[in-house]
Amino acid sequence: MAMRSVDVVVAGAGQAGLSAAYHLRRSGLEPDRDFVVLDHAPAPGGAWQFRWPSLTYGKVHGMHSLPGMELTGADGERPSSEVIGAYFDRYERAYGLRVHRPVDVGAVREGEGGRLLVETSEGVYATRALINATGTWDRPFWPRYPGQETFRGRQLHTAGYPGPAEFAGRRVVVVGGGASGTQHLMEIAEVAAETHWVTRRPPVFREGPFGADQGRAAVAMVEERVRRGLPPQSVVSVTGLPVNDAIRRARESGVLDRLPMFDRITPSGVAWDDGRRVDADVILWATGFRAAIDHLAPLRLRERGGGIRVEGTRAVRDPRVHLVGYGPSASTIGANRAGRAAVREIVALLREGAAAGSVGAPAFV
Repeated sequence: MAMRSVDVVVAGAGQAGLSAAYHLRRSGLEPDRDFVVLDHAPAPGGAWQFRWPSLTYGKVHGMHSLPGMELTGADGERPSSEVIGAYFDRYERAYGLRVHRPVDVGAVREGEGGRLLVETSEGVYATRALINATGTWDRPFWPRYPGQETFRGRQLHTAGYPGPAEFAGRRVVVVGGGASGTQHLMEIAEVAAETHWVTRRPPVFREGPFGADQGRAAVAMVEERVRRGLPPQSVVSVTGLPVNDAIRRARESGVLDRLPMFDRITPSGVAWDDGRRVDADVILWATGFRAAIDHLAPLRLRERGGGIRVEGTRAVRDPRVHLVGYGPSASTIGANRAGRAAVREIVALLREGAAAGSVGAPAFV
């Protein structure tokens, strides 16, 4: 395959990847000359373009604008996939980021001369640094339970959730205690014949405002996990579920009456060891996602705990690799900050290389 040499490869063009690309441009590096942005999605919008149609922009909580361009005047009744997809498209064109898509990153390996080899569907990039912004959407987590393969109904994951209409008149079990699970459940309950909510742990509902102090405490908990090389936790696991009017109504009506996790799946539904059974036509797994980092496996960055140990955004085992949108930066505002922080360290790394006489070192402004 063809090989090109660049200073930086950005893998992923969601919020974190575009933020990093913006700051790379501001540092004086040029797209397609000094750095490339690769995205395997077919269009701008990151994971947002795959969200279900009933998730309108008005239902999105805490969407922070990309650096340098505010998202204003959006119609809250339009699907978030359309609003944010169009916004990301404008952003890429405004800053000339020239995202390559659709491009799959297959593996990242050690190359010669201190460079990393990023193997992709459009060729190999020999790069001095990698900003990994591949997110989680491509790795939906499907738990496994005894009897799962015998279920005669339909099983699907949040990643393939089509909206509530397809569940009309159905008996539905929603599994998962996060924000997606409660959103799916409340929508489906309006049209389904019957719904049940099942979670591994009792949900924690958070009343009142979630201020800066609480936010910093939640981020600190996730940061501690990635410093120890453990897989990042979900946001809800450390923040709880925020209570709004829709949540209050669903709790009062019994829609959000939670059942403990079932012990097995039967051909006609789910069952517990105490003899309880629930018949179902559909099991919807709102069980979250895992970081899409399998392409980094050749670099052996994982710790015994299963995650990649990260300081700031830098992989502790390889300072050329930065993970943005991973762990504590897996939010829109966190992704923005991580993109800036990663570029700051990478610029310093490239300058060190230039001082040491590396060929092709870029000029900075």
